[in-house]
Amino acid sequence: MNNLRNNILIAITGCVFAILVLMVWIMPDKEYSAAERRPLKQSPELSIESILSGRFMSNFEDYKLDQFPLRDYFRSFKAITSLKSDNNDIYVVDNVINSMEYPLNENKLTYASGRFLNIYNSYLKDSGNNIYLSIIPDKNFFYAEDNGYLSIDYDKLVSTIRNSSGYMTYIDIFPFLKGDDYYMTDTHWRQENIGDVAEALLKGMGNEQTFEYEKVDMEEDFYGVYYGQAALPLDPDSISFLTNDIIEQFKVFDHQNNKEIPVYDESKMTSDDPYELFTGGPISLATIENPSCDNGKHLIIFRDSFGSSLAPLLAQGYSKTTLIDIRYIMPQMLGSLVDFENADVLFVYSTSVLNNSETLK
Repeated sequence: MNNLRNNILIAITGCVFAILVLMVWIMPDKEYSAAERRPLKQSPELSIESILSGRFMSNFEDYKLDQFPLRDYFRSFKAITSLKSDNNDIYVVDNVINSMEYPLNENKLTYASGRFLNIYNSYLKDSGNNIYLSIIPDKNFFYAEDNGYLSIDYDKLVSTIRNSSGYMTYIDIFPFLKGDDYYMTDTHWRQENIGDVAEALLKGMGNEQTFEYEKVDMEEDFYGVYYGQAALPLDPDSISFLTNDIIEQFKVFDHQNNKEIPVYDESKMTSDDPYELFTGGPISLATIENPSCDNGKHLIIFRDSFGSSLAPLLAQGYSKTTLIDIRYIMPQMLGSLVDFENADVLFVYSTSVLNNSETLK
């Protein structure tokens, strides 16, 4: 009886293995993983040089790992059955997915400060502008240390950036944020929860205004960037945006793609990254004209992706707002594209970008 059971088990295992091997060779390669939001490895070029150098086998191994049949199911099984408290630096606290930010990269902070100083010396030093700095904490600030995960020294990060940016007035928004203000499956904050942050920034820039909003809820589920990385069967998020009569009159122009765009592009809800709903997403240069405001004031925001959802709230207090993302445009090009005279200038960046600032040009 035991032999029969063992033979059946061996036969089943052999069949499963044979089916997987067959699938490896006959299934077409996928170019992109929607769950992980990244391109997948493709078949490496076969040549004598690549074989002799060992590159072919190394690249072939990575290629087959990416193209393995039922890969997402096996990733989920591994994540569920893992005995570790974190899986590839991804950890979950109360159904909130986080990506561990550690260690503190002081050289990256120095680099970021150098990029800001370069912009100051090139365009702002003799302009008479009011220049401001604000730093956005990533989710780990609220979840990591209290739950036993490695955490960077946020006080040191902030003081390092501030000490090297004495030409800016710092506006502290840390006290206005908490863990619930961020998406459960994504790195970003929820726009519907940052009205007080926007008011604090406007007040800090001498523009004390308050605004009322209508919250619009999107019907589609939102699976953030961490959802695919975690490979766990967790609940999705939902996305909402804030609007009012002022925001609905905005005229937004995407200079990177030379076209007018909506403040909130609801068609992005079916794209790979629905967070791009906000102000065009990751574009290098955009302007917001506000017909409801006649104060003639201009706000220039140097920002990362968090600024996409923050910008419409700040733009209510200005006749014109310019959004600049120096991850996608060389600062040397800005002189011919942006009027820096008599503008308020805000540098607002997340701690995760500052701590990994090689993305800044």
